Amino acid sequence: MKLMLRALKKYRVLAVISLVLLLLQAVCDLLLPSYTAKLIDTGIQNNGISYAVPLQMCEEDKAQLSLFFTDEEQLVFDDNYVFENGTYALKDTQDETLSALESVFIPPLFVLHTVRNVGVQDYTLPASPTEADKEAAAAARTRTLDGAAVLGENLIRNSAVAVCVSMFSEAGGDAVSLRTQYLKTTGLQMLGLTLAMAALAVLLNYVTTIIGTGVGRDLRKSVFEKVLSFSGGEMNSFSVSSLITRTTNDVQHVQMVIMIALRAVLYAPLMSIGGTVMVMRTSPAMSWIVALAVGIILAALGILSVVLFPKFKIMQKLVDGINRISREMLSGVQVIRAFGRETEEERRFEEANTKLMKTSLFTNRTLAFLAPILNLMMYGFSALIVRVAAPKIDAGTMEVGDMTAFTTYAIMIAGGFLMVSMVFVYAPRALVAVGRIEQVLSTQPLVTDCENAIAPETCEGVVEFRNVSFAYPDTEAETLKNISFTAYPGQTFAVVGGTGCGKSTLLRLLERFYDPTDGQILLDGTDIRDMTLHSLREKMGYVPQKGVLFSGTIGSNIAFGTQTLSDAQRDKAAEVAQASEFISSKPDGFDSNIAQGGTNVSGGQKQRLSIARAIAVQPKIYLFDDSFSALDYKTDAVLRAALRKEVADATVIIVAQRLSTVLHAEQILVLDEGRAVGLGTHEELLRTCPVYRNIAASQLSAAELGLGEEATDGEA
Repeated sequence: MKLMLRALKKYRVLAVISLVLLLLQAVCDLLLPSYTAKLIDTGIQNNGISYAVPLQMCEEDKAQLSLFFTDEEQLVFDDNYVFENGTYALKDTQDETLSALESVFIPPLFVLHTVRNVGVQDYTLPASPTEADKEAAAAARTRTLDGAAVLGENLIRNSAVAVCVSMFSEAGGDAVSLRTQYLKTTGLQMLGLTLAMAALAVLLNYVTTIIGTGVGRDLRKSVFEKVLSFSGGEMNSFSVSSLITRTTNDVQHVQMVIMIALRAVLYAPLMSIGGTVMVMRTSPAMSWIVALAVGIILAALGILSVVLFPKFKIMQKLVDGINRISREMLSGVQVIRAFGRETEEERRFEEANTKLMKTSLFTNRTLAFLAPILNLMMYGFSALIVRVAAPKIDAGTMEVGDMTAFTTYAIMIAGGFLMVSMVFVYAPRALVAVGRIEQVLSTQPLVTDCENAIAPETCEGVVEFRNVSFAYPDTEAETLKNISFTAYPGQTFAVVGGTGCGKSTLLRLLERFYDPTDGQILLDGTDIRDMTLHSLREKMGYVPQKGVLFSGTIGSNIAFGTQTLSDAQRDKAAEVAQASEFISSKPDGFDSNIAQGGTNVSGGQKQRLSIARAIAVQPKIYLFDDSFSALDYKTDAVLRAALRKEVADATVIIVAQRLSTVLHAEQILVLDEGRAVGLGTHEELLRTCPVYRNIAASQLSAAELGLGEEATDGEA
C-alpha cells in the first residue's frame, strides 16, 4: 500500500481534482431524485403550483376564503395582494415570499377545501357572505382543524394546493400552461444535471486514466531502472521471466486497481453518505430499511472477501507457473523436439493450465452468482420500501414523489457498496503484484558507486588484479582464488583454462558486475570500486561469450554504445570485424533489420557484429569473452590481424578456449579450478606449465607446438 501511495504522490494535484469531480458528480446524482419527486408531486399532482398560496383569485373565492381568516391572516392577505381587473393577484411571487406565506394560508385553504368537497357538520357556505357569517365560519374552522389532527401534513397541504389551483383557473389563469411550464422547467433542470454528470464522468475518466497510466509508466520505469542497476547477484535471485512479469503484468494490475479506486471506491462512500443524508431528510422513519440493506450487503461483501481473497492469491501463483512453463517450453522447443518430450511437456503444461482454469472458474462463478443475488436484494428492498410507504401515502404523511426519491436513494446507497465489489476482482492480484514490485524496488544492489566515487577523464588502460578472490553469492566455494596479474596498453593479455575455471568471471569482476570478496582490481593504479560505474564501463569495450543483438538495424546495433558514431567510423568498425561482406550482401546494407535477439543472423555474424559494436566505442580496454568461437579459422585469423592494427594502443584481454586465438598474446594466464597455475608467453608456458601444455596438446600438433627433442625428453 505504501508503494501505491508513493506512486500517487506525484499525481496528488490530479488526485485532488478527481476527488472534486467525484464530489460534484455525486451531488448531481443525489439531486436528481429530488427533482423526480418535484416532477411527480408538484408538476403532476399539484399542476405546477409549488406552494399552498393562491396566485390569483376572483372576488367570490376571496370572499369565501376570507370567512375562514383570522384577523392576523386577513392583515397578511391585505399586505400581499392587490385587486386589479376584478381579481386579486399576489404582489410578490418569489420563492422566499411564497415559502413564508404558505404557513399562513394552509389552514384557511384546507378548511375551504373541506367545506367545498367534504362538508362540515352544521355549516354551509353562504351564497353572499356577510359579516354575520363570520362567527359560524370561525366555528366551522375550529371543528375542521381539530378533526384534521389525525391527517398527515402532506394531505392537508395538498388539499390547500388543490384550492389554489381551482382559484387560479376561476380567476382566468391557464392552469394547463402553468403545469406545462413547471414540467418543462423542471425537466430542463434535470437534463442539465444529467449533462453535467456526463461531462463530469468524461473528465473524471480522463483524469483517472492519466493518473493510472502515469503511475503504471512510473512503476515500469522504476522497476526497469532498478533492474539495470542490479549486479549479477541480484539478477540471479530473480528469474528473467519473473522480472518480465513484474514489469508488465504486475504493474498492469496496480494501474487498474488505482483507476478503479479513484472512481468506484471513493465514489461509493460519497454516494452512501450523501444518500443517507437525503434519506433522513425525505423520511427519517424509514431509514431503518436503508440500514438493513447496507448491513446485508456488507455481510455479503465480507463473505466474498473471506472466500475469494485466498483464491486470487493462488491464481497469481498459478499464472506465474504458467509463464515459467511457457517460457521454458518456448526457449527450449528444439531440445524438447530433439528428445521427443512433446507429450510430457504438453502434459506438464496441461496440469498447470487446468489448475488455473479450475481456480478461475471458482472465482468467476462466485462473482457471477453474487451479482444477481445482490441485485435481487436491491429490488427486494425496493419492494419493502413500497410496502412500508403505501400506508403512509394513504394517511397523507408521505408523498408519492418522496417514496420514489426514497427508493432511488436507497438503491444509490446499496449500489455504492456494490461498486466496491468491482475492486474485489482486481484487489487481491494487485496486492500480490504490489508486494512483488516492492520486492524488486527494495532490493539494494551489491555493486554501487561509493560515496566519493571519482570519474577520471583520462585512461591509460593499465589493469591490475592484486590477490583477487571471489565467490558467487549464496555459494561457499571460491570461483577465483588469489589471482594477481597486470595487463598493459598495447599488449594482448589472454586467459585460458578448462571449463568452469573462472575465465569469464574474471571479466565480470573487471566490469564490476560483481565485486571481489577479497583483494583489489586496479585501473591505472585506482581501485575500480572508487570509480563511478559509468566512468569505468565507458572505458571498456565488452564482447560477451554469447553474441547479443537488439531489435533494430545492423547500423543501430553497431552504434549501440555511442551516440556520436559517424558513417565512416561505423564502416571502419564493420570492416575490422570482418562484417562488411555479409552486410553489403543484404539489400538494405546497414539499414537491414535485426530481429529480436538477432535470430535472423547466424552465430558467426552475431559475434562479428558484437565485435564491431565494441570497436565502434573506441575504448581503452577491450574485453573479449571467448568472442571468436563461432568464427572459422580463416575469418578468426584475418579478424585478429585487422584487430591488432586497430587496437595497437589499447589493452586487450581475451578469454579463449581455442589456443590458436591467443598464441601470439604477450601474456597468457592459465587458470585451473580458480587458481592461477601459469603466466607467460605461449613458448614459456609450454615449458613451465603442465596444464597449458595439456590444453595445447589436445588442440595442436607437435609440429604446430614447435616442441623439440629437448622439450620432449624433458616432458618425459
